[in-house]
Amino acid sequence: MPRYFFHVTDGYSARDDEGTELPDIYTAQNQAIRTSGELLRDMGGEFWNGTEWKLEVTDEQGQILLTLRFSAEEHPALTGPSRDPGSA
Repeated sequence: MPRYFFHVTDGYSARDDEGTELPDIYTAQNQAIRTSGELLRDMGGEFWNGTEWKLEVTDEQGQILLTLRFSAEEHPALTGPSRDPGSA
């Protein structure tokens, strides 16, 4: 069974040195999506600093097979003078 490696870059690099044996590239795609979701959820508010976040899936030879990229930025909302919705 092929071994796939899931490397994360989010301002820092986290190399997957162990990898995961999966039956095929389609299963690796699904695993990449699940892993990304879990990592982004666990980052919480840190994700919103505008730094690009990337997960690369490589094969045993180090060839990049898949890349998922994410970034998020908070922008101040356009606000006008505060108005009480109950007043006319």
